[in-house]
Formats: sequence, C-alpha cells, structure tokens
Amino acid sequence: MADFISKSLLKEKADEFGVELDEKALDRFDIYARLLVDWNEKINLTAITEPDEIVIKHFVDSLTLFSSINIPKGAKVIDVGTGAGFPGVAMLIARPDLDITLMDSTNKKLNVIRDILENMDLEANVVHKRAEEAGQSKDFREQYDFATARAVSNLRDLSEFCLPFVKVGGTFISMKSAKADEEIEEAKKAISVLGGKIREKKTFSLDNAGERTIILIEKFSSTPGKYPRPSAKMVKNPIR
Repeated sequence: MADFISKSLLKEKADEFGVELDEKALDRFDIYARLLVDWNEKINLTAITEPDEIVIKHFVDSLTLFSSINIPKGAKVIDVGTGAGFPGVAMLIARPDLDITLMDSTNKKLNVIRDILENMDLEANVVHKRAEEAGQSKDFREQYDFATARAVSNLRDLSEFCLPFVKVGGTFISMKSAKADEEIEEAKKAISVLGGKIREKKTFSLDNAGERTIILIEKFSSTPGKYPRPSAKMVKNPIR
C-alpha cells in the first residue's frame, strides 16, 4: 500500500525541532493520518484532512513541545481534552517510552483513539472524564509529571483544568496558536492561586501554519482543594 502522507516531509520538519523519527514511528504516523481521515467521514474530528496539512498542522505542531522542554524517559503525561489525539498520540508515537493518559469528555472521539492505538500497536491510558471531575479524584490529582493541552480554552480556565493533575515540581505545557500575551496577563493570578508560575514562553512560526506559542507553567505548590471547580463556576466567577 502506498504511503498516505509524505514521510520525508514529516521527518524533515520533525528534525527541525530536534525530534528524530525512526521508520517505525513514520509508519505509525502514516497509519494515524489514514485512519484519522477515514474516521473523520463518520465523526467530526478535524477540518484538516489534506495529507501535507495533517503532517504540519497536526503532527509537527504536536511534536514542537519536545523542543521546548526535556521530558525524561518514562515520564507520566496527561493530555487534557485530547480530541483526535493531539498532542498526546503524536507524543506517544515519537516517544513510546512515555506513560501517557489521553483524557476527553467525548467518548466517540476516544473510541476513535482506541481504534487508532490498536492499529498502531501502541498503548495509552484512555480516560472518558470531564477534566474538572477527574481533577478532584485521587486517581488523577497531582499524579503526573506533565499535563498538556492544545488550544482548547483560554489560559486562565485551562490552568484550572490542568494544574490540579500536575505533581509539585512538574509542568503544565499549554500549546497556543497565537502569541497569547493577553491570555498570559489575564491568567497570572489564577496560575499563582493554583500553585503554578510561568517559567517560559516560546513563540515561533510553523511553516505556513502561522505563529505558535508554547507556555511552560511550573507547579511549585499543591493546588488548593476547591480547584478545579465546575466549568459553570469558572465562567461565572473566574479567578481574578
């Protein structure tokens, strides 16, 4: 069967961000792209279905976080609001040594993820839960070295969703599609209240996909027990 994506394009662009992909990883990304497009005809997963765009805007975009922070071998990572698996599944393909949890509130999407993982012969913890509920559970709260989220909400609310999962000394990696300076300013109080502090912000251009910003938020103290709150309360009474 012919390749669905350009593996040479993926390898070249991943290399630019310091991510080396072997043949096994490239094969798995090809399976991922093919199944993503197939499933997208049955359930709305992504507006991006052209192979080269999938390579840049989904795969390489997800892998850029490896250029921003060192993630040690065997680290526990939770991808909050994983959707179609970005960045979590892409991270797992590049680094099968990672202990990755893929969490989403939509089970239909997680069923797709399960099928894709099975076809790639990869394993992850796939969890159907709302982040604000899981963040109050001892099974998930402060259990992870890293939490990731890719542009699913504003940074203030996202921090309330994600920081409770992170161990003290761990990092929340927020991936944004714009410079996000305004979001950062708006979120500073909440991040501090939740036990975090912004360590670094990296902004760069991703080929024809525009600007990207990765925000690294370090967890320096435990999140107070009242957080995360139900999303309706976050909207009604944001941490200011």
